[in-house]
Amino acid sequence: MKNIVQEKWEDILEFIKTEYGISKVSFITWISKLYVKKVEDNVVYITSDDSNINSNFTHIRTKYGMFIQTAIQEITDTEYEIKFDNENETSSASHQEVSQKVSHNQGLPLNPDYTFDNFVVSKNNQLAHATALKAAEAPGDIYNPLYIYGDSGLGKTHLMQSIGHFILENDPDKKVMYVTSDTFTNELIDSIRTGNMSPAAFREKYRNTDVLLIDDIQFIIGKDRTQEEFFYTFNALYEAKKQIVITSDKPPKDFTTLDERWKSRFGWGIIVDLTSPDYETKVAILQKKIDLKQNEGTNIDIDDEVISYMAENINSNIRTLEGALTKVIALAKIQRMPITKDLAQYALRDIVGTQMKTITPGFIIDVVAEHFHITASDILSKKKDKSIAVPRQIAMYLTSEYTDFITSRIGEAFERDHSTVIHNVDKINNLRQTDPRLDETIKVLINKINPDM
Repeated sequence: MKNIVQEKWEDILEFIKTEYGISKVSFITWISKLYVKKVEDNVVYITSDDSNINSNFTHIRTKYGMFIQTAIQEITDTEYEIKFDNENETSSASHQEVSQKVSHNQGLPLNPDYTFDNFVVSKNNQLAHATALKAAEAPGDIYNPLYIYGDSGLGKTHLMQSIGHFILENDPDKKVMYVTSDTFTNELIDSIRTGNMSPAAFREKYRNTDVLLIDDIQFIIGKDRTQEEFFYTFNALYEAKKQIVITSDKPPKDFTTLDERWKSRFGWGIIVDLTSPDYETKVAILQKKIDLKQNEGTNIDIDDEVISYMAENINSNIRTLEGALTKVIALAKIQRMPITKDLAQYALRDIVGTQMKTITPGFIIDVVAEHFHITASDILSKKKDKSIAVPRQIAMYLTSEYTDFITSRIGEAFERDHSTVIHNVDKINNLRQTDPRLDETIKVLINKINPDM
């Protein structure tokens, strides 16, 4: 017997399409092929028969999860938790389906929202954006390979897929392949173990493309067979002057298990990084997302106070920031209330509260670096200029005060010995008593790290 969610699923999908202003392309690509597998203990398990959608459940949850959950509640008048079937993994059946469709599939679908037009450019991503655009304009030329690194949620995948969209729009005959490292690994394993795709067919698939976009390369590092196969592919594409774009969570030099010959190959083109957005960038990102939603037909009335609150309090990454905006809008629709600061504070209480508990040395370094208009690398460097030494000392002091790291671990985070940490912490602590300007600066930084301290 069907549960009410299964019975009303078509109505739920229609509600999502009409109420949230999701573009037709996005709805067809990510939502229309979802269905309810089962409902147990107030949990709705959602799946799809499309292997491409199954391999992108994490993206669907991040971007549309709140809409789906809200629509279910609105249509059934009951609050459910939602879970995606096989999220973050692909079933063996899906692997086989992917293998069998090799000749028709140039990779995972590109997110229609991930274009250069929708990317907010700022000082934390300006170089990465410029090089990505240049690679898109002249694929296989000067910026090949293009290696983009940074923490999760800062826009690496957005930039990578923007390159794919740009190239296809300007030359539809180009073969662009976007894959995650997991997809690459799973298809290689499938070609070896099941025989559904021969090793030769696997190589032909990945080497017979004009542009290879491979996401999260760090998950290949250390898997010897996959790593070797990828770099043979890399060499073949590079020699054929085909564009290669790679993303990772860290630069090649930080991979301790990676052979030097591969590190040098990554450096043949250009290596660029993305860092955490500053306050102004976060405001611009929120305003851009609101404009996009309004262009898609969603009527959103949100004032500057709410945007400012979100930009000040969401300190993790762009993905979390965008998810927070979606959550605030969804709650306002459920409650049929205007979007006020009080509503935003209530909607985001869990997100903001979690951030309070996870302050790290890296986060503090980023906040201090941004405040003093220097880089995190400056703080970790051996530079002794006062303009860098003082922010470094302040960052050590704040790490000592607002994390549970012991002195030796703080030293490791700052690449210094524990005696240096003790000296700098004591120095700043003493100066706060005698230097009002320094004390005020530290109070401002404390508020940036956590406004509720």
